[in-house]
Amino acid sequence: MRFNALSAEAAEAVLLHCCGSLRWAQRVAAHRPYPDADALRAAADEASYDLSQGDLARALAAELPVELGRGAPYAALLALAAAHAEYERKFGHAFVICLDGHPPEEQADQLLGAIRCRMELEVDEERSISADELRRLAQARLADLTHWLASPDGATAAEFGLFAPVG
Repeated sequence: MRFNALSAEAAEAVLLHCCGSLRWAQRVAAHRPYPDADALRAAADEASYDLSQGDLARALAAELPVELGRGAPYAALLALAAAHAEYERKFGHAFVICLDGHPPEEQADQLLGAIRCRMELEVDEERSISADELRRLAQARLADLTHWLASPDGATAAEFGLFAPVG
């Protein structure tokens, strides 16, 4: 597994693209070598559950608002921009949700519905849901990373800094 061959700094930098918590990235990088991608994802999942409130706040601050793909209706884009602004005003961070498994044509409805529903929550309850969604996003991003690394045209250790998953 090429991830194991990276320096600690390079591994942490790659992991920070999956989750914006430095403590999380350091912990996952420090437990190398991993025998396979499943072990890496399991360690990342465990580290996600151990984030302090400060770690979680920093990771949420590093997230960008979810965007709809090309071809999304203009009305949906406007509604999403307004919903994101209201969400960020209320909760102080970008709305995070993992849309893996939802076809692109359903993502606008899923995203807008989830924002509207979660806007009704109290801050502590939303923080808990956001932490779970952040964990799911990190898992999806790690899956993309490990798939990319396993492909014949995947990155070498020197190219890792170029990896920046989206979504």
